[in-house]
Amino acid sequence: MPVAVRALIVDDNERFLDAARTSLSHELEVVGTAMSSAEALRQTEAQRPNVVLVDIGLGDESGFDLASRLIDAFPHLGLRIVLISTRSEEDYADLVESSPAVGFLSKSRLSAAAVRALVCDGRS
Repeated sequence: MPVAVRALIVDDNERFLDAARTSLSHELEVVGTAMSSAEALRQTEAQRPNVVLVDIGLGDESGFDLASRLIDAFPHLGLRIVLISTRSEEDYADLVESSPAVGFLSKSRLSAAAVRALVCDGRS
């Protein structure tokens, strides 16, 4: 049986958030969006997602820092963090590997199937 994905999308670009929400909502339950780390923490507490898609570059904030903060703040949720970026995975491979994220997706490859593959098959 497929894992029920309740996703929160975190990105500092409102147009991308709208497009990603629309695209992913056909197959995943998108419970919210956030444009900053503080908003992501509030949304995670309120919405209780099990997957958080986090843009690596959140303006002046770091998606890597947010990923760690989310895992530390909500250990009881069993969050699966997927880091996303317009840049390629090779640009961040070592940082992604040392992060608490289950993996990375380029925004150009972002799809419900790709998210499910990482959530179900990604590293723990």
